[in-house]
Order: sequence, then structure tokens, then C-alpha cells
Amino acid sequence: MNTEKGKKVTVPGLADMKQSGQAIVMLTAYDASFAGRLDAAGIDCVLVGDSLGNVIQGRDSTLPVTVDDMVYHVQAVRRGLQRALLVADMPFMSYHDRAAAMNTASHLMRAGAEMVKLEGGSAMVELVSELVAQGIPVCGHLGLTPQHVHQLGGYRVQGRDEALARVLREDAAALENAGAGMLVLECVPNRLAAIVASQLRIPVIGIGAGPEVDGQVLVLYDALGISSGRRPRFVRDFMRGQDSIDGALAAYAAAVRDGSFPGDEHSYG
Repeated sequence: MNTEKGKKVTVPGLADMKQSGQAIVMLTAYDASFAGRLDAAGIDCVLVGDSLGNVIQGRDSTLPVTVDDMVYHVQAVRRGLQRALLVADMPFMSYHDRAAAMNTASHLMRAGAEMVKLEGGSAMVELVSELVAQGIPVCGHLGLTPQHVHQLGGYRVQGRDEALARVLREDAAALENAGAGMLVLECVPNRLAAIVASQLRIPVIGIGAGPEVDGQVLVLYDALGISSGRRPRFVRDFMRGQDSIDGALAAYAAAVRDGSFPGDEHSYG
């Protein structure tokens, strides 16, 4: 089992976890110190998210984050990890065509990433296929896609309309068929997320997508209750009732694995 201390988490190993019904635990990190804490807590996947634009740089969105920013933080997190799989976001406008995508992905992988994550559905299929053909594991991201925040009209739940839900299901299948090894669903109704997770062979990781997916991810600072501004519905403060960061991380991992997080209060019906 991938929760065994010291056993390296791999992309095929994540697929095995899905097949065995073992929940996948994922958090973001942006530096070596926190990365080491996450590793010690048994977190399966660590995401160097472009959310660093919000929680590290203090920006209003992820859009200003650059490839150089991502490379710097991937390198730092890599130094703190031994067991967890390291996933890195491809930032806004860094994969608008094949050449740009290959350049960005190669920089992130050389910095220490073991999988890259990109946002978008059917428009990304050819690109996903080409990245995978070059040996670069890809994680898709559907639902609320923060790099499209202006196009979406804000940070809103996606897929409540049946037509949009159908498009999301089709996009998820297309990404899997193109070779994506994992999919993140953000801010979608529980029922839709459950359908997608049941239809795909690859792991589906939720953030505001209910409990019936294959794993959960949160922004680390949200999980520790130290983010500023309005707290999203899908966030739980795991520092509450704990006397240390290590205790909070252990509580998060346990809650994901035993199914007590997310609850109804963290989900969208």
C-alpha cells in the first residue's frame, strides 16, 4: 500500500489506489520546510499550485504567476520530498500552443516535478496527448478553473446546468483517452463528481467536489486556517483542536482516508 512509510508514490501507484478504494491525500506546498512536513504526515501527492500567487505573493488571482515562479517553488519543494508524488501547475498562458507547453513542461520536470497539471477540457486533448507521448505525466483540471476566472464570471460552482454537466463529463472522458493520469475536479456538485469518478479509470481528486471521488486536495494555508479573506465552503480548518502543524496535517490525512472529510457542509448539492 502507498501509505507504507517510505514507499514512493508513483503515477501507476495512484491508479492502483483508485482500484483498491484507497483514498488519495493531496495538499499544496511551496517550500522545502512544509514539503518535509507533508511527507512525514503521509500525504500522497504534493501540488505546487499556481495558488502561490494568492497565498505567497498576495495577489488577487493566479494569473500573474510565471513559469519562473513555478520553477523556483518546484525546486524548493523537491528538496523537501522523498515519498510524495510532486505535481506542478502549468501557469496561465504558458501552454497556449505546443511549443510553449513543451517548454513549460520541460522546465517544470527538470525542476523536479513528476506530473504537470493544466486547466481545460476538449481544447487540451491534443496537447495532453503530445505531452504524454514525450513521457510527461499530465493531470487535468475541470470545473472551476481559476485561470479562466474572468471568462467564468468569478469563482462559481460549475456543472449545475445539465448541458454544462454533460460537457464536463465528455471533457473528462476525452482527457483520460488522451492519456491524462489524474483529474482534479473543483467546485462541482457532488452527484456530477461521483458520476465522473465512477466513469473514469484514472483517479479523480476533488476540491469542493464532494466525498464520492478518489481523493481530496486543499490549499495548505486553507487547511491550516491561515489564509486571508473569505473562506471557501469546501475548506475545513484542521488546526482547530490541534496543538501543532504536524497534528493538523495528520488530522487532514486521517479525515480524507476515513471519509469524514469532506462533509455535507463542505460540498455542493
